[in-house]
Amino acid sequence: MCGIVGAVAQRDVVPVLLEGLKRLEYRGYDSCGVAVYADGALRRARSTQRVAELEREVQNDHLAGFTGIAHTRWATHGAPTANNAHPHFSGPNHGQPRIALVHNGIIENYEDLRSELQAAGYVFESQTDTEVIAHLVDHLYAGDLFEAVQQAKRRLRGAYAIAVFCRDEPHRVVGARQGSPLVVGLGRDENFLASDALALAGTTDRFIYLEDGDVVDLQLARVWVVDDTGRPVERESHIVHAYSGAAELGPYRHHMQKEIFEQPRAVADTLLDIESITPELFGDAAYKVFNEIDNVLILACGTSYYAGLTARYWIESVAKIPVNVEIASEYRYRDSVPNPRTLVVTISQSGETADTLAALKHARSLGMAHTLTICNVATSAMVRECKLHYITRAGVEIGVASTKAFTTQLTALFLLTLALAQVKGRLTEKAEAESLKALRHLPVAISAVLALEPQIIAWADRFASKENALFLGRGMHYPIALEGALKLKEISYIHAEAYPAGELKHGPLALVTEHMPVVTIAPRDELLEKLKSNMQEVQARGGELYVFADADTKIVAAEGMHVIRMPEHYGRLSPILHTVPLQLLAYHTACVRGTDVDKPRNLAKSVTVE
Repeated sequence: MCGIVGAVAQRDVVPVLLEGLKRLEYRGYDSCGVAVYADGALRRARSTQRVAELEREVQNDHLAGFTGIAHTRWATHGAPTANNAHPHFSGPNHGQPRIALVHNGIIENYEDLRSELQAAGYVFESQTDTEVIAHLVDHLYAGDLFEAVQQAKRRLRGAYAIAVFCRDEPHRVVGARQGSPLVVGLGRDENFLASDALALAGTTDRFIYLEDGDVVDLQLARVWVVDDTGRPVERESHIVHAYSGAAELGPYRHHMQKEIFEQPRAVADTLLDIESITPELFGDAAYKVFNEIDNVLILACGTSYYAGLTARYWIESVAKIPVNVEIASEYRYRDSVPNPRTLVVTISQSGETADTLAALKHARSLGMAHTLTICNVATSAMVRECKLHYITRAGVEIGVASTKAFTTQLTALFLLTLALAQVKGRLTEKAEAESLKALRHLPVAISAVLALEPQIIAWADRFASKENALFLGRGMHYPIALEGALKLKEISYIHAEAYPAGELKHGPLALVTEHMPVVTIAPRDELLEKLKSNMQEVQARGGELYVFADADTKIVAAEGMHVIRMPEHYGRLSPILHTVPLQLLAYHTACVRGTDVDKPRNLAKSVTVE
């Protein structure tokens, strides 16, 4: 969600800024802009179209400069209009602009600051909370931009990352981070700032990951960081090579399709050729922590929340440990009963999800110190905040709708289940060997499911004309039904709901008609006969069933009953396999409907604001 790129160099930085915005497009945005210092003044271009349109505007205006900032905005305060697009300018009494600023996040006290600045003579041209920061920095500016930003930061409440430069100090960009990611890219006699290291791939491979409260001063030959107290600090630099080629589509139409087909490799990479189950997979202190806990609390949002719901079935069934799963954005706003013997598990693709980070900090404030994260980014805030971690190796996920990040999260959570069961004495050698064998075969099994794509494309043609759909699952496949419904609504804009199949008669059955497709997950498990009865209820009301059925379920195609046969039954890992055809169904339905698959409307990839 939103993207920042900044640069100070001895060359024209506009190509770097625009390339950075292109690399951040996957995060979701509805406007974009760039500002530079040129010929003694601040100049900018802004657009409510795609970055390609902004690039044309920049070329037409011959915009160039050796210091600049750029931004992709996902609207919060104010509509997605040119006036609300970043960068925002400010100057004394709104004269010749001297401050240019971009901002990710939300400023909670912007209304009070806006009134104060209006009384001081500043005129606002937008409805954003961002313009407040620009005017505040200008109001506090007394010849030292770094000092002005530090003073302004002390007045701001909320979660944010900012990048700002000043007409009067043209070889300087200042950034600040509080609850929203910001990284520094290190070059030779040039330095860069971005909300994601991916933005600077190909420009530099040396990065500093700023901590909450940091303010950074970027100049040509130096980078200076102070912490939340204003004291100078040294932040370790990291070499990051992980992003080359991630944005290449190859033979695929969209990044989402590519990422669906990357899942066998992503799952294999996440498994790391594991030879045995040990708690140390999650960190050196894991054995001690796992020994001390007697329950698990999982905190996550969106797709990651559904991964947590699936893990609850696994952990309670295999490890026999009670599990609560909470939507992170709700957890910290209710009274709960903390238990210091709880393992708090967070799940996040980016490791920067604002609601999950806040929920984690809230859990710790209640005295729950045992923390573990399942995350795809080893350098993220989530990993730094947790004592234990397991890094999934999904690689960069460009499509907004999560696919390979979800299946690798499930893979890691199954490993966690086994590790907890082992420490608690509930995993026999035979069960461990069988589980490892199934995990090693999982990439091959996923590849077999991907081969079903032609049959799923035929279903997508039927779905494309629908406006509503119902997804059904039972037991540990109910969260997978939730995920399937989410995928369909995210990218095809078809309204979709998911229910435990046994709940049909408690309300949802009223919706079933011949116009309502009912997608059903039908594994060969102990709930199969119950599920068949639920399917009969749909057929009796004229509903149209679309069933992903395991082999030997004896579910056959008939009038009103469409069946795609899954290649094999996969026991406890079945939820991972059944996820894949639901992803393909959503993807191909969206293609038929002609939606923007990789960048669905109103959505952002990394939700770094509350």
